[in-house]
Amino acid sequence: MSQYPEAQFIKSANAQNQFVADVGAEVAVAGRSNAGKSSAINVIVNRRQFARTSKTPGRTQLINFFSLQGDQRLIDLPGYGFAKVSDKKRGHWRDLVADYFESRASLRGLFLIIDIRRQITDFDRQMLAFAEQVSLRTHVLLTKSDKLKRGQAATALLEVRRDIGELATVQQFSALTRLGEDEARAKLDEFLSTEARE
Repeated sequence: MSQYPEAQFIKSANAQNQFVADVGAEVAVAGRSNAGKSSAINVIVNRRQFARTSKTPGRTQLINFFSLQGDQRLIDLPGYGFAKVSDKKRGHWRDLVADYFESRASLRGLFLIIDIRRQITDFDRQMLAFAEQVSLRTHVLLTKSDKLKRGQAATALLEVRRDIGELATVQQFSALTRLGEDEARAKLDEFLSTEARE
């Protein structure tokens, strides 16, 4: 059973004036295309196909707003770094995400999805920089941890923690085996319950 039985899709936005009302609390989810962002969302919310998964990377091209309960929301940001799109479109995404980070008083935290086999990319660092600029707490999910042997996964976790330092907390995660789902869900609830940023 879902921890958020009332959870539902609200709308997609392609411009700042299409964002939902900036009230309550919301947590954004960002990550490179094909890092397993939609699958991670589905496991955390415990709803199959809540966020649509696709074999084609880069399908999330808008900012998608989901209601969890009451005025709490989960925000699925466009996947980056892989989708075969024009430079103009990629620039629009970057500006859209920047507008989102800079304008949302209700934003309480960021989940950054990173494929544990890929380590941190320049795009991930850009997202961490966005978050740091607006004093946004960030939690990294190292997805697809089931693809590595236990020792390799533990080493990768230590390397990312060392690389990121104080910018974010980090954990292993697997949508397939559901490794780390309780820790991730607890972090989501923690973010949603925090006070608004100054």
